[in-house]
Amino acid sequence: MDWGLLWGEIQRLSIQHMILVAVGGGMAIVVGVPAGILISRPAFGRFAQTVVGIASVGQTVPSLAVVGIMMPLLGVGFKPAVFALFVYALLPVVLNTYAGIRNIDPSIIEAGRGMGMTGAQILFKVELPLAFSVIMAGIRTAMVICVGTATFAHLIGGGGLGDLIFLGIALLDMTTLLAGAISAAILAVLVDFLFGRIVRACTPRGIAPASSPEAAK
Repeated sequence: MDWGLLWGEIQRLSIQHMILVAVGGGMAIVVGVPAGILISRPAFGRFAQTVVGIASVGQTVPSLAVVGIMMPLLGVGFKPAVFALFVYALLPVVLNTYAGIRNIDPSIIEAGRGMGMTGAQILFKVELPLAFSVIMAGIRTAMVICVGTATFAHLIGGGGLGDLIFLGIALLDMTTLLAGAISAAILAVLVDFLFGRIVRACTPRGIAPASSPEAAK
């Protein structure tokens, strides 16, 4: 086996893998955080269960089924793979954003109103800072899920480390299979570590963050 060639493939496919994760997970963050904030508002509270239910359905459907459903619309390759990652990452982002804000002590919100703060000021200066660690826990979970799920992108020509895993299975080559599997596991650990450091670096000192059962998942 040409180890230099294998190492080159690991590097190339790792970059493809992280692009898939960054785009799919990034879309989930861009959609999920505002959605979670929206359904946490009293005016939209009645839609909370509906939105969370729709996001939950996305995680119950197998990733290959999601890809298969979207192939007639998006074709094969990068686009359907990114959409599947987006669907899988959406639930923890929406759920933790909603739970993080809703679990804040109501007396803190009332104190803000008593000081004359507007709804927007309460959201950005009180609720989001207090819920930050819970929201980031959801994002952290979503990105790690994306790293694992992205291995299936190989089946539709999306690239990523799944190419090595499935090539190893097809050729009964344990070295190639392990090269892809271990690389994906290392990426998952690095992503989890990175977001953990972001939470510690960005959580304001002296603030006791909101907590929720969802954040521990």
